Amino acid sequence: MARHTLLRGRYFLHIFQQNGYKLNEFWHWLVQHWNQRVITVEHVLYNVIIFVLLIFLSNTVTGSAAIIILSVFGISWFGPFKYYGGEDSKKPLVFTPRMIRLTIPYGLLSLFMPAAVTYIAYAGYIPFTEMGIKSSGLYAADIYLLSFGWVLGNALVPFFIFVAALITKPIEAYVHRHFIKLAKQKLSQMPDLTVIAITGSYGKTSTKFMIRDLLSERYAVCSTPGSYNTPMGICKVINNDLEAHHQVLVLEMGARYEGNIDELCDIAEPDISVVTNVGVAHLETFGSQDAIARTKSTLVKRTKAGGKAVLNADDERVTAMADIRDDLEYIFIGLESGDIRAGNIQYGPEGMSFIVSDEKEEQEFTMQLLGSHNVLNMLLAVGVAQSFGLRLTTMSMAASRMEPVEHRLELKSQNGITVIDDAFNSNPVGAKNAIETLAAFESGRKIIITPGMIELGDIQEKKNRAFGEQIGNAGLDLVILVGQSQTEPIREGIASTGFDMENVKTVASLYEANRTMQDFASEGDVVLYENDLPDSFNE
Repeated sequence: MARHTLLRGRYFLHIFQQNGYKLNEFWHWLVQHWNQRVITVEHVLYNVIIFVLLIFLSNTVTGSAAIIILSVFGISWFGPFKYYGGEDSKKPLVFTPRMIRLTIPYGLLSLFMPAAVTYIAYAGYIPFTEMGIKSSGLYAADIYLLSFGWVLGNALVPFFIFVAALITKPIEAYVHRHFIKLAKQKLSQMPDLTVIAITGSYGKTSTKFMIRDLLSERYAVCSTPGSYNTPMGICKVINNDLEAHHQVLVLEMGARYEGNIDELCDIAEPDISVVTNVGVAHLETFGSQDAIARTKSTLVKRTKAGGKAVLNADDERVTAMADIRDDLEYIFIGLESGDIRAGNIQYGPEGMSFIVSDEKEEQEFTMQLLGSHNVLNMLLAVGVAQSFGLRLTTMSMAASRMEPVEHRLELKSQNGITVIDDAFNSNPVGAKNAIETLAAFESGRKIIITPGMIELGDIQEKKNRAFGEQIGNAGLDLVILVGQSQTEPIREGIASTGFDMENVKTVASLYEANRTMQDFASEGDVVLYENDLPDSFNE
């Protein structure tokens, strides 16, 4: 039981970290996984056994027999720990300074009840009171109280996170204020630094890296790594990575709630703002797509006077942001319209090529990245780079050297099989582009492995059904769905297209999906991994 409590505590710390240390989102996760992870069948049944032994069989079952019975059930139910579904965690728990600060009170709270009931059970009385308890059984310990206390302590482990988070909240607020103050002071000492900020529902990280790589041809650029798009992530880069010789700072600004962009702009107000699109990512927390658009438009509102805004002309909600202010220079990009456009997109085992054109010139770009949405991301980067005076020929050379962003339509080769790794946070736009990319390959059989899309709120089922229709119409040879319940709308969508359902397989885990794919695929085939559910979604 002690081992299970320790591992269970670590697991819920992991989930809390994956939910961004947000108590409301953590509570939402607990509600969704109440019977599977919070108050489990094992907790209930173990207490039923204690009740039956204590109330109905106490005169016939000796203390030693009770110890044996409760130990056998305890070991069989709480000995194994399979919360991760038997697989390694995809994004492991990281003991950052914040997590360490949280773990200290959390650990003490988790230990208190087991320690207290153990003492009471063996001592035979409750400290600081005159109350005594009747001891029975092995070593004069009350086995029923001991077992009940340990199981109750195990069950309450996730709730101790709320108490620990409230205890550390003043400390975290102070730490945040301190790092924000340092970051703002550092930026104020670099008046010639150009700050570029990117926001949007999808494509922020890819666009950020493209802007960084294009501008690095001529300038000293500092950018946030990975998906660092929170106040503390941005502050960490400014305080630790930004140096005096840097001329450009490229920041990614994420948002899950209204007001988040304002909070980030309070730290670093942009000279150039970039808005990729307005989609349905985090619709669950925003409530509506209009609220998402309103939040993303904050970046344009907070751009410094006389600055520039690079906008996706193919997205009506993004294009409308140009009406917010008339003192900015707007650069529109798009596949269909805009000042900078792209066309003639072609795919192959080495990547893709396309033609970029503006009012003055056109240039062929070749990239290892895939997908029409990555063409749009590149056009956004081209729009920024042109404002710095770079020519298309220079940008084309830089683009050809770009490494794919990990797990974002990343092209790989494995035993003669072409692998398209798009495992990072699938969304409706990205999923559609990924399927179109897979379908565009002319050689080999085409296979998709996917668990579908999550965190889409009330429209999740609708979007997954549409996703299934796209799969069914793409002419694929094998579809492998991971997970039974959340992929049911995908199956329905596929079936509605007349696709041969014999070629649709549903499996329980990514490991099983890989085995199924390996049994089917041969050299020359193409496999798309579309989305990979986080550890917090495992059932």
